[in-house]
Amino acid sequence: MTVKSKAPNKGGASHAPARNEKGRSHNGGGNRQSGQPPKERPMPREESRPTVAPPPKEVIVDSAITVRDLAALMQRSPIDLIKILMQYGIMAPITHTLDHDTAVILGEELGVKVNWPAKVVEASAEAEAAAADAQPQPPKQRTFIQTTMAGQRADRMVERPPVVAVLGHVDHGKTTLLDRIRHTNVAAGEAGGITQRTGAYQVTVKGKKITFLDTPGHEAFTAMRARGAQVTDIVVLVVAADDGVMPQTKEAISHARAANVPIIVAINKIDKPNANPQRVMEELAKEGLQPESWGGDTIMVELSALTNLGIDDLLDNILVLAEVEQFKADPKGDCVGTVIEAELDKFRGVTATLLVQNGTLHRGDTVVVGKTWGRIKAMFDYEGKPIKEAGPSTPTMVLGLQEVPMAGDVFERVENDRQARQIAEARRLAAAVPQPEARRAVTLEDFLKRFEGDETKTLNLIVRADMQGTLEPIVKSLNDLSNADVEIKILQASIGDISESDVMLAEASDAVIIGFSVGVDKAAAVRADQSGVEIRKYDIIYKMLEDIEDAMKGMLEPVYKEVVVGHATVLQIFKLRKGFVAGCMVNDGVVKRGALARALRGNEVIVAEARVETLRRFTEDVAEVRQGYECGINLSQGDELLKEGDVIELSERVRVR
Repeated sequence: MTVKSKAPNKGGASHAPARNEKGRSHNGGGNRQSGQPPKERPMPREESRPTVAPPPKEVIVDSAITVRDLAALMQRSPIDLIKILMQYGIMAPITHTLDHDTAVILGEELGVKVNWPAKVVEASAEAEAAAADAQPQPPKQRTFIQTTMAGQRADRMVERPPVVAVLGHVDHGKTTLLDRIRHTNVAAGEAGGITQRTGAYQVTVKGKKITFLDTPGHEAFTAMRARGAQVTDIVVLVVAADDGVMPQTKEAISHARAANVPIIVAINKIDKPNANPQRVMEELAKEGLQPESWGGDTIMVELSALTNLGIDDLLDNILVLAEVEQFKADPKGDCVGTVIEAELDKFRGVTATLLVQNGTLHRGDTVVVGKTWGRIKAMFDYEGKPIKEAGPSTPTMVLGLQEVPMAGDVFERVENDRQARQIAEARRLAAAVPQPEARRAVTLEDFLKRFEGDETKTLNLIVRADMQGTLEPIVKSLNDLSNADVEIKILQASIGDISESDVMLAEASDAVIIGFSVGVDKAAAVRADQSGVEIRKYDIIYKMLEDIEDAMKGMLEPVYKEVVVGHATVLQIFKLRKGFVAGCMVNDGVVKRGALARALRGNEVIVAEARVETLRRFTEDVAEVRQGYECGINLSQGDELLKEGDVIELSERVRVR
């Protein structure tokens, strides 16, 4: 929309100086009539009067800001902004939230340039955009943590406790092991003896601290990775000596490898009569974990969580590995970390267990956590004791957040409540609108483009087959396709239908799922559709190998068809400074931002090919508008040709194969 400068604004700016000039003239006349020389009339008030800074020419505004806050930034009265909004039919109180585009328009009318904040929006977006074609984009939260850590001063980096995740098959003794380490009785209080939620604990061994995460399973471990939470330094894989390697054990190995985290194997329950640690090591060797005693590089510790046998050896090995890896952080630097778990307590309100990864979190700090924020009112350690601060690798339960965050959300400390509120609101708005720089899953078609520039490209695959006799030759054939330019890396190969766990692993690792003569679980299909993970199903081995080879050569092309998803009738045309907006009524289906569009006038095609550039309801940017609602549509091209009564046909490209 075009916003024109109005006379009242100009008049308001000029009247005050006129009145001041009149006042000065009158006072000057009085001095002359009295006959007193000016030098005998010193004016200390004029000399001591503070200089009023001129209004700024540029301000920084995030995705959302209130009228009051924008007026304060521009050093204007909120009434000035409200008057301009009223001219466009927007009755907005000073607490009304404006989007960035509206702030830009208001700024243009008031002579103030409105920019995006470089740190919060543009810097991360530019970094991700620059990497989009060179490598698979990691989740934004993970990028933020890595960027923060990379920006810390090297001379202030100090050793921090390792963060250890305990993974393994159900009922192999994960929680009992942690129970023994902490000398408490947690396992007895859990439903059915199986961990129901993530716990974070910290113990001291020989004067050094170790932070343990007791996860509900490898799915939760990878779900946090998929959300960008790379919190784990070491994985302790618990395998029961009487049960051996089970399906969940194999999946846990795959998930740990995909996270590029070193593994220590804890062979548990060696006190049982039918325990066979040697068989367990043989089975693990088949999965690629060669014991150190066999000349490999995987630490394996035989122990019994029930009798305390071997626990000290496990802890010693964790400390040794931590010393080799040299995990460091800056306790005085920017405070960032990850949500381990969160819930709404009926007595205390929102509670969240946070793992500090850099800096030091203090009681009273203001933090942004995912799409919410809050001021830390109270902090507790893992035993429930009140604390005032938490340094790197320290878990702490906090009170004071406005809403319940999600496990895996990243938190950061900010300057004040106002900044936190703006960032959280901006993230909520961004989450509601599809972002062009959003992370895309790897597909076979765009594989080479995503890795263009890398000397050696790696194609991550997750393979499922109907039976073991089929799986083995498939895996061998795929591995044989690797060459000097492209490496085939099979993250996981197993039998049975494609599961949601497979999709989660693919999300976190930028992998493609290959299914041979198997089905897809309903939950897996839904999640894959939402996250964009590609699932390819085959019944003929040579066809599968051909597709992989073509992908490696950059020759595989997708096949699409266009499907009409809705129609909208143009009710009115609005001319803006930078183009046109068509006020429309959605007749049927749905209008989506980014959808393909063409304009029809009867049987005549007015605009043959365009896209929905922007989509609005009233003043809000929206992702879609459904049948029966009005909206404003701005096309990427040809919108100047539109007239009232024209019909905009919306469609989308659907991949056939």
